[in-house]
Amino acid sequence: MAENRHKELGLSDEKVLEMYETMLLARRIDERMWLLNRAGKIPFVISCQGQEAAQVGAAFALDKEKDYVLPYYRDMGVVLTFGMTAKELMLSGFAKAEDPNSGGRQMPGHFGQKKNNIVTGSSPVTTQVPHAVGVALGGKLEGKDLVTFVTFGEGSSNQGDFHEGANFAGVHKLPVIFMCENNKYAISVPIEKQLACENVSDRAIGYGMPGFTVDGNNPLEVYKAVKEAADRGRRGEGPTLIETISYRLTPHSSDDDDRSYRAPDEVAEAKTKDPIITFGAYLKEAGVMDDGLEKEINDRVMRQVNEATDYAENAPYAEPEYALKHVYAEQ
Repeated sequence: MAENRHKELGLSDEKVLEMYETMLLARRIDERMWLLNRAGKIPFVISCQGQEAAQVGAAFALDKEKDYVLPYYRDMGVVLTFGMTAKELMLSGFAKAEDPNSGGRQMPGHFGQKKNNIVTGSSPVTTQVPHAVGVALGGKLEGKDLVTFVTFGEGSSNQGDFHEGANFAGVHKLPVIFMCENNKYAISVPIEKQLACENVSDRAIGYGMPGFTVDGNNPLEVYKAVKEAADRGRRGEGPTLIETISYRLTPHSSDDDDRSYRAPDEVAEAKTKDPIITFGAYLKEAGVMDDGLEKEINDRVMRQVNEATDYAENAPYAEPEYALKHVYAEQ
């Protein structure tokens, strides 16, 4: 990262520090959830580790008042940027009654929060893509100045939902940003067994939209690509496909053993490009952060994570009969 790259993009020192803190908060919540899972306290974790730069860089380029995000299950960085809190994410992990996503009904990672324009996700992968296209169509019909932002893994880019959504958005010139978070593995299937083309972004031309592949470990480059895509969408020029290249630093989920399909050396090599470390180093080189400020940010983040954990662990579960609510019509 070139020194002062953030200034070239019109980002203040305060803004990039906020980006770094959001990335770090996502990482620390995720790390805590793994510990809680291994301790038998929460049932399931699906991780954002290694993808925080792409998520936060992208979300910072959007308008939180007007735009809608349709995140996929790893997108803790996106939902934190759009207003979800550490406490709310922990409530979801513990499946408590106050979980804002579903009141403890859904597995963690199924984000949804109306007040923050986070549209509910579903368990089958890629179903959020046609939904994002539908929201964009609705916005266009109502003359609203909104962009929809939808994310998915590179494995999902092989599902029919992606292709149908991309085709419809291209034909109708809808303001949709399709962002593929390419972390190299669809559960256990490596990228070379998923795609015959070189990049996911190569598929854009078939749907009449521009496609870009960017460094997903660099939040500033992702910010730039998403900002330009949002501007295109608002001008009525239609959708954009962005592919962010990063690496999944954890197993697919807490139920997966990744040692069966990838070498430990490969994971160790990827950790040298960990975006938390590389973006922190950039901020120090640019004179925006020093060791003292870094410690202050980490301490503040850890306080939030500890408070969120204590609160969620002690919060009540939903009443058993609540399982029937929203299922049957009520007189």
